[in-house]
Amino acid sequence: MIEQRGFAKVAQLATHFHVSEVTVRADLDALAESHAIQRVHGGAIAGLHSAALELPFEQSLRTSWEEKRRIGRAAAALVKSNEAVILDVGTTTTAIARALITREELENVVVITNALNIALEFEASIPRFTVIVTGGTLRPMQHSLVDPMADAVLDRIRAQIAFVGCNGIDAVAGVTNVNLPEADMKRRMLATATRAVVVADSSKIGVVQLSRVVPLSDIDTLVTGAAPDDPRLEELRDAGLEVLLSD
Repeated sequence: MIEQRGFAKVAQLATHFHVSEVTVRADLDALAESHAIQRVHGGAIAGLHSAALELPFEQSLRTSWEEKRRIGRAAAALVKSNEAVILDVGTTTTAIARALITREELENVVVITNALNIALEFEASIPRFTVIVTGGTLRPMQHSLVDPMADAVLDRIRAQIAFVGCNGIDAVAGVTNVNLPEADMKRRMLATATRAVVVADSSKIGVVQLSRVVPLSDIDTLVTGAAPDDPRLEELRDAGLEVLLSD
């Protein structure tokens, strides 16, 4: 339950497992000692490296999809007609793409992406959307394009907004990812836009992974579906990050 949601209260766990809160606290303390989770006031959060393995795109698509769909709607609402938008690879950014397509009032939006699946999402909506694919070497696991060709596109554009996913976002470590090639692409995408937005479901909050993307100071906004009372969000706000919660 903690792994799926990223954060759980003692009372929630007690109700879910039909045990006393005293039992839950004892179990959480034991799990924290083994570094499987982290104890916080009133509950627990997933361990820092709880999601260290990279999952294939299709498997990630089946995980927390409803939350990602809500994030997608909230993020897509930030886009206006006649803007250029960067969409990173990933399932949450795929949700943004689908939400953008449903906004029939949008016109003349340019989408720059390194995700082949996202480019195909927009195919039926051309010419309302103009789609630019960065080029590069294909990573089949995520249907993503990475170096060496991306600079040829990213060095020549300036977008109004960039939406980038991640495998972890933490108040101290910043934005991190599980693999180096895509971390580098994310960094460049964020630097190419006037507004840098990270999208992350609740399982990514408070998590630190191998590859550092950017510090929090390089991000304008986090869009997430985490619970409003999640203490990890307050840590991010205290670090100066704007946090936008999906409905």
